[in-house]
Amino acid sequence: MLVLSARNLEAAQSSNKKPSCLSRHTLMSPFVGGSSSRRFFRGESPADSQKDMLEIPLPPWEERTDEPIETKRARLLYESRKRGMLENCILLSLFAKENLHQMTERQLNLYDRLINEPSNDWDIYYWATEAKPAPEIFENDVMAMLRDFAKNKNKERRLRAPDLEYLFEKPS
Repeated sequence: MLVLSARNLEAAQSSNKKPSCLSRHTLMSPFVGGSSSRRFFRGESPADSQKDMLEIPLPPWEERTDEPIETKRARLLYESRKRGMLENCILLSLFAKENLHQMTERQLNLYDRLINEPSNDWDIYYWATEAKPAPEIFENDVMAMLRDFAKNKNKERRLRAPDLEYLFEKPS
């Protein structure tokens, strides 16, 4: 779900001031140009009613029942690599490289639902790393495989998504 602050949007649109010369002290100050600390607040505030927040719902996930299995594998590989956050790009692309080719159609459908139904990529990351419990609908053998993979028992260096050369290698 994408959330925008109407207050910040209005402030950005109504700001017609031209930049002036600022002293070093002014630049170092957390209240540059008379801004309040509220503008820089990140997190939850019990006093905040969030009336200024706009909620934009995402379209619901729908299972693709008529998709050929090899097309599904290719799509899931792409979607595993192109995430909204680096942590999931690395984790899911390496997981996909290691596991997609051997998954059954049922497992591919479970993986498809896991990476595409949640509206927040951080949820997937927290579930995979067991920082938060996953909803019952995602507790399955694919989640168990992903959690086991995330533990990195072999202590591999996982600093970036894998190169795509392995896609062009002939199976042995």
